[in-house]
Amino acid sequence: MGWCCAAAGPVTSWPCSRRQRGEKPGPGAAGPAACPGPATNMPFDFRRFDIYRKVPKDLTQPTYTGAIISVCCCLFILFLFLSELTGFIATEIVNELYVDDPDKDSGGKIEVNLNISLPNLHCELVGLDIQDEMGRHEVGHIDNSMKIPLNNGDGCRFEGHFSINKVHNVHGAFNALEGADKLSSNPLASHDYILKIVPTVYEDMSGKQRYSYQYTVANKEYVAYSHTGRIIPAIWFRYDLSPITVKYTERRQPLYRFITSICAIIGGTFTVAGILDSCIFTASEAWKKIQLGKMQ
Repeated sequence: MGWCCAAAGPVTSWPCSRRQRGEKPGPGAAGPAACPGPATNMPFDFRRFDIYRKVPKDLTQPTYTGAIISVCCCLFILFLFLSELTGFIATEIVNELYVDDPDKDSGGKIEVNLNISLPNLHCELVGLDIQDEMGRHEVGHIDNSMKIPLNNGDGCRFEGHFSINKVHNVHGAFNALEGADKLSSNPLASHDYILKIVPTVYEDMSGKQRYSYQYTVANKEYVAYSHTGRIIPAIWFRYDLSPITVKYTERRQPLYRFITSICAIIGGTFTVAGILDSCIFTASEAWKKIQLGKMQ
């Protein structure tokens, strides 16, 4: 068997780029049988940003211990969630102390109304003295006062309205001695009432402020004597004004704090439960290996 070969002229290559532009090869030029198409980029896969990669169910192994821990974990989360929800819905009252005089337009005065009945003392023997720490000492004050005879002139009701200098502020009106009855006490005794007053401001959720007060009352009854003998009985009302103002403010937990607490509860509980389950599972597997080693 023989073979032969035909002579061929020179062959030049023909780039694909020129063929794609529609140019025809010249004589003696040969191009490739097929030119590859234009290169295409791989489509962008957004799933590559997933940091919570899923594990196929065939690679997971359920256990009784894990089930128990999971149920306890869910119940614990539910309990903490309800506790946080109750605290979020409820209104919290926050108190603070500060030194201030919010009533600066009062001219530094405290208005006092006095209404006292003395059933065994004649009106001509009843008088009013005013004294304060600013140096005021007024004896026999009669302005804006009235004496009303009682029990056919054997007693007297004294009514008066006056103002005293203040060092600190008192808001509102109060009657700390309303209903006080000292008829059974010693008729020759003096009575000393000490009223400790703390200004109070209450601010509700809408920002509206209400001015009030807190006070305590102490009473001392005694018969006073001096080097000349017994002193005429008197009734003293001493106002001890606190320089501290107490402010109560209604507040509700912000929504962002509630969401933060819930996330912390869920994340923290699942993390601790996962660590506990992993430790128990690892220990059980190690124990099984030890048991198999002993059996062999």
